[in-house]
Amino acid sequence: MDAGARFFGDLLGSIAERGRALLDIGRERRPAGALRAAGLKDLCDRLLSGQGEASGVALAREILLAYGRLKTGERNAFFETLATSFGPDMARLDAAIATHAAAPSGASIAELHAASEPRRQELIRRLNLAPGATARLVALRADLLDGLPRRRDLAEVDRDFTHLFSSWFNRGFLVLRRIDWSTPANVLEKIIRYEAVHEIRDWNDLRARVDSPDRRCYAFFHPALVDEPLIFVEVALTREVPGAIAPILAEKRTPLDPKTAKAAVFYSISNCQRGLGGVSFGNFLIKQVVEEISREFPNLSTYVTLSPVPGFRAFIEAERADPASLVLTGEDRVALDALAASDSPDAAQLAAATATIEALAAHYFLIARSPKGKLLDPVARFHLGNGARLERINAFGDLSARGMAQAFGLMVNYRYLLEDIEANHEAYFDKGEIVASAPVRRLLRAEGPAKPAAAKSATSRALAG
Repeated sequence: MDAGARFFGDLLGSIAERGRALLDIGRERRPAGALRAAGLKDLCDRLLSGQGEASGVALAREILLAYGRLKTGERNAFFETLATSFGPDMARLDAAIATHAAAPSGASIAELHAASEPRRQELIRRLNLAPGATARLVALRADLLDGLPRRRDLAEVDRDFTHLFSSWFNRGFLVLRRIDWSTPANVLEKIIRYEAVHEIRDWNDLRARVDSPDRRCYAFFHPALVDEPLIFVEVALTREVPGAIAPILAEKRTPLDPKTAKAAVFYSISNCQRGLGGVSFGNFLIKQVVEEISREFPNLSTYVTLSPVPGFRAFIEAERADPASLVLTGEDRVALDALAASDSPDAAQLAAATATIEALAAHYFLIARSPKGKLLDPVARFHLGNGARLERINAFGDLSARGMAQAFGLMVNYRYLLEDIEANHEAYFDKGEIVASAPVRRLLRAEGPAKPAAAKSATSRALAG
């Protein structure tokens, strides 16, 4: 933690302690666990009622500390209270609507905006006054996300967190840092823990990824979350576009002289804070890393990913389970049956299934869609939405147990051509077009058991319910 952050934290702590004395809410009067969901509502109402600065900071800290002592069921009750008791002030909103209808003006529009905002948004802002509150609120939202699949009635609470976090964590507040062997150990430990794509085996593996001359690692940080990476990317410098992950992660590989490299390969991108899910800053990370690396290595001409396809096997298994599948041919079924029957397919089995995997992958990306018309693959949505091009399909690029379980070993390259990023982004979002290279498009079957363009996959049918 730098001196400025430490001073600011100490100052907030001092203000909070002074406020606690003013409010008479010392720890000796509130044993651990005494404040429960119902009591928290009262404190939240007090926080919104307009206390002074010191007492407001103290109340915010007390609420967050009390929340931390709640059990799972009590936390859900607290979220339910946020949903039902801290929405918009309906009387104020009705009055604002009537005023605007009678005499529209800039002032009436401003009042409409203020009146329509849920009270919990202001509550969350005031909670953020407490020392260390931003990290606690991110953790609180992670709890909310854990329960959201079973409690859709809490979605409006999550929307308010997402709205505020999108402002608090916008690109202007993020700091890009290179992660290397001189990075503090507590941050390096978090890189090991948060790696979500290719597990870091030990400290030697980490050092090979961040300290080799042909490797780079960069992370975004936020001033309010000191030494907590938000997202990081691992980069390999190579002479050509790779089609497999094993050579990049090999323990005994020979490092490449980075001056001879032609490609920068983004082979792992990991989000670190579950509570920031849905707050997108990965696109900014890639663009800034491209700028950083291109300045350091002007010899680079190609920027690509080597990406997993986490939902591909589930898509295939759904088709295999459907005897009326319009996607699979009889030859596909034979090849896939042999592949699925082996924990460690041999070279002959892989060769026999390569054409099937490539054709089905082309269908998966270019044809298959969810009932809402979206690409099925979240990694594809991320990169294509950021303006990349689907460059190459690599059957069996990841033969690890995880790679086979997630995608029958499939990996793909997305390419970032700086001059095309904006046009590709607009094509994807405005027209729903998937920008793919000619070799990828040639893998798509012109005809099969049914024309792919007209086929509706078993996955899509199942999602449609």
